[in-house]
This record gives sequence, C-alpha cells and structure tokens, in this order.
Amino acid sequence: MDSNPAIVAGSGNLAEHLGKAKAAIDAQLAEKGAVLFRGFDVPDPFAFDAAVAGYGEPGFTYEESLSNAVRVNVTERVFTANEAPPSTTIFLHHEMAQTPLYPSKLFFYCEVAPDEGGATPLCRSDHLFARLEDADPQIASAFETRGVRYSNVMPGENDAASGQGRSWRSTLGVDTREEAEARLANLGYEWEWRGDDSLRARTPVLPAVRELGDGRKSFFNQLIAAFCGWSDIRNDPARTVTFGDGEPITHEHMAGAISLSEELTYDHAWQAGDVVLVDNFTVMHGRKPFSGKRRVLASLIG
Repeated sequence: MDSNPAIVAGSGNLAEHLGKAKAAIDAQLAEKGAVLFRGFDVPDPFAFDAAVAGYGEPGFTYEESLSNAVRVNVTERVFTANEAPPSTTIFLHHEMAQTPLYPSKLFFYCEVAPDEGGATPLCRSDHLFARLEDADPQIASAFETRGVRYSNVMPGENDAASGQGRSWRSTLGVDTREEAEARLANLGYEWEWRGDDSLRARTPVLPAVRELGDGRKSFFNQLIAAFCGWSDIRNDPARTVTFGDGEPITHEHMAGAISLSEELTYDHAWQAGDVVLVDNFTVMHGRKPFSGKRRVLASLIG
C-alpha cells in the first residue's frame, strides 16, 4: 500500500495523448490515485492549459472556489499552486475539503523545478483510513460519524505571506460585508467580523470521511493541514478544527492519522515539464519548503 503515482513516460504533445488515452489514464488513476506524465513537450503554462483541455472534463476555476490560499491566475483554468513563501510547509490535505465546494481531480505542472526541496508529498487517504480503523477503531469512528467543522480568519486584503491569506472578498467573490454575509448564510456558515476588517468564518458540519463507492473509505478532509499548518498572525491551529458537535480536535485525536500519513507519504521531486494528475477524493497532497526558484502551476477538474 504505497502512494507512488503511476508513471507514463512519453514524448510529443501531451494534450493529444490525454485525449486519445483517457480511458487508460483514468484506469491508472483509479488504481494508483495519481499519474505522472514525464518527457512530454510541455514547455509553458499555455501548453499545460492545452493539456488540461485535452483531458476533456469540465474545469473548476480559482475564482469560483472557496480556497483559502492566495493564488495568481496565468490562464482562466491555470493558476499558481500557492503564493506562500518558500519556507512555508503546506501540510497534507484534500483540495478545498474544508469547504462545501471541492474539485474531483487536480492537475499540477512544473514549469521551473526548485534548486533544492520543494517536493509535493502525496498520500493515499484510503490506505490511511483503513490503517486507522485497524489501529484505533474508536477514533476512526469518531471522525466518520461526528464530522468536522473548520474555523478560519480571512483578512480584508490578500496576505501572500500566509498559506491561508486569501481575503474574504476574493474567497467569497464579493465586494461588501453585506454581500459576504449573504454568501455565507447561503453556504450555512457562521461568521464574526473583527475590528481590522478581517472575518472569522465557521463552516457547517462537513464530512471527515468519504465513501468511495467500492467499499473503501477515504480520510477526506483538511484536518492534518489545519491542525499542523493553519498558523499565521490571525489563525491559531488550536481553534481551527472541532468535531461536528463542537468538541475541539486535539493532538491525541490526530496523532495516529498524522503518524500514518508520514509513513504512507511519497514525496514527488519535480522535474521541469512534469505533469501530475491527482484523484482529489483518494490522495492528499502538500508542499515541502524549498530554496531557489520553483514554479508549480495547478488546474482543477470537476
């Protein structure tokens, strides 16, 4: 039970390959949770955009997402993975699982490989949850039956120094507090305005475990990222996550899942031109700190 991606080595136009071989690629994705395409001709973000289009499934734009991360669009469907400083660790998570709106798949593309570090860790959440059920069935059941709520403070303006620095205006796609409150109410959130124009928002009860439809279950959430990494001048990890009934999620609750994630993680070391397709329901991802230049772009599907 590993988290290594399937590897498709090739050359030439990746967009054409993705279109012609989609059925085989999807079979590899279902088996492995991630697929690495290496050696294809993907020289720039526009070729990556064409490759995503060639895959032939509807996109999910950054603007319509509730992502907490500050990102910069390169094309309508392609954007930077995260603008947080190189020293910041992005801990394992399922993309946007801390919101009611999330993609089913992710494409990543390495335009510039880092000088040192900067790997993208990948971890199979179905393997993790199966192991957690064996090791600690009580806590596994608590995550599955009680769900989770996330709390996050969003600044009034984007703060690129934080991995959670996207403003409430950008996150919610609004200009005014009244519009923000209407959007939050529609999504079932609770909220509190703070004196510095920041906004604390608390989600409705969201699942921490996802049924995958074939008897498997996935640890589908942002608990590791929130518990380990949602720390900046506005956010305290001790206040970010609770069970659905409001009980705080503590180190004792999370220790087993964190330990298993470290054991099961594969660190993908980028080469320029690499493209990785990830099943967001099955595989968590993150980002290791790096030095030098690193440019990894993303695009969301479904």
